[in-house]
Amino acid sequence: MKCGVVIFPGSNCDEDMVHVLGTTLGKKVERLWHKEHDLKGCELIVLPGGFSYGDYLRSGAIARFSPIMQEVATHAKKGGLVFGVCNGFQVLCEAGLLPGALLHNEGQRFICRNVYIAPATRRAPLTATIQRKALRIPIAHGEGRYFASTDQIKRMQDKDQVLFRYCDAAGQVTLEANPNGSRESIAGVTNEGRNVFGMMPHPERAADARARNTDGKAIFESLLQAVPA
Repeated sequence: MKCGVVIFPGSNCDEDMVHVLGTTLGKKVERLWHKEHDLKGCELIVLPGGFSYGDYLRSGAIARFSPIMQEVATHAKKGGLVFGVCNGFQVLCEAGLLPGALLHNEGQRFICRNVYIAPATRRAPLTATIQRKALRIPIAHGEGRYFASTDQIKRMQDKDQVLFRYCDAAGQVTLEANPNGSRESIAGVTNEGRNVFGMMPHPERAADARARNTDGKAIFESLLQAVPA
């Protein structure tokens, strides 16, 4: 599989993604500048975390108009895999490729710490092979509170579009384990076609033994198995 990591002005987790995909998992990786119109034959497109365009409007609201996003949208409509993390998740929601929106955290404070997330479905490539009840993954966001209308959430639940929920170390979803006030403790979602994925926690920061945490590696391994090598 060939992977493309999109780089916007203000991306700061792009090299983390390149390292995990290329060095840790041994995949060929292309860096895709936001002004390009060519995905360079990549089968998996990754939108990394950071502060695209400085988050001067809503997070991700300006990045959605970058030229590369036209190609990302076309790739997604053809069934191609797209994965957004943190700011990348915000961009995908702003672009209408994923349902819902990301709002300011409850308490209006930036949060940076480890949390636990539980897979909510095994019907999506991002979670299909994950066996553990809870994964310890870092978060680092100020606008990570997932919001969707009650009707939207019901449809998403009916169609198994919720990928992850915040939970405790035992995998139990509780109010106390929800770090930012996300509705239904949602930490990640997919589209109806199950080929576009977004999550707020940073699995790339928990995918190398030197970080003393490899829980995030299971997420990448599950996703990469969706396309033959």
